[in-house]
Amino acid sequence: MSVRELVALGTSSAAPTRHRNHNGYVLRWDDQMIFFDPGEGFQRQCTIGNVAIARANAVCLTHFHGDHCLGLPGLIARRGLDRCPDDLQIFYPADGEVFYERLRTCTASSMQPNLSPRPVTAAPDGLTEAGMVGHLRVQVAPLDHRVTAQGYRISEPDSRRFVASLLDEAGISGPIVGRLAAEGTVNGPNGPILYEDVSEPVAGQSFALVMDSRFCHAGVLLASGADMLVCESTYLESERDLADQYAHMTAADAGRMAAAAGVKKLVLTHFSARYNDLRAFEAEAAQFHPDVVALRDFDHIPLRSS
Repeated sequence: MSVRELVALGTSSAAPTRHRNHNGYVLRWDDQMIFFDPGEGFQRQCTIGNVAIARANAVCLTHFHGDHCLGLPGLIARRGLDRCPDDLQIFYPADGEVFYERLRTCTASSMQPNLSPRPVTAAPDGLTEAGMVGHLRVQVAPLDHRVTAQGYRISEPDSRRFVASLLDEAGISGPIVGRLAAEGTVNGPNGPILYEDVSEPVAGQSFALVMDSRFCHAGVLLASGADMLVCESTYLESERDLADQYAHMTAADAGRMAAAAGVKKLVLTHFSARYNDLRAFEAEAAQFHPDVVALRDFDHIPLRSS
């Protein structure tokens, strides 16, 4: 059975708490698995959360602050220990190459050699094509933080699906339907039938992740029409001065971004250690967007709409 979901392995910001680990997110998308911003303790969180590091296809780093990348060496070492034969793509801002190399080579152990680095220089305007993970398209855009940072958009191509009533009208069923999907045309009881005649278009799903940033147009662009936006909301509006000073968003900012982008679901994360009760984050963002979840460690949030 295919699974499309976000798994939270850490939802704290710069300092972990007793209940929230440093950042760490997993996107399961059918046969693909992508890690985002593995912070300190990521490997152990994977073990607790029943996430197999060996099955990952890619890692996406938004920037090189420690709470977003210090789990990378352990992740790489674990794949070496497990003798993973497949390459692991690692996307990151290109001007952080020196930090990537330090993380990749920071121990005396033999680190996993099967890595495919994907440094990306995000264009100042619009989305930049970063590559593919299986059939999934990876795009980035520059965020507004204290260091170079980039957000991510993951999307699948549009497709088509059969319409039962049209198949009935065409008089076909059973194995011939599979042939039609594979070949595009078959001979039916009344002549040739095209796949397009008995199917309808389906928009591909999309996912966006915006970490450490002030509210910015690039975040809206990344999240445009997305099924899910995972967005940092380090502070509440009551700490607006801190948010501006440290180049972060409030829950209200995240709600405004989700509303401007027209996303289906807004998932809040990256909470300052000063907060214990996350209900205020949901309430603040809900003033602007109707479907809001404040993420907790080990939550599973489905990508597909119910």
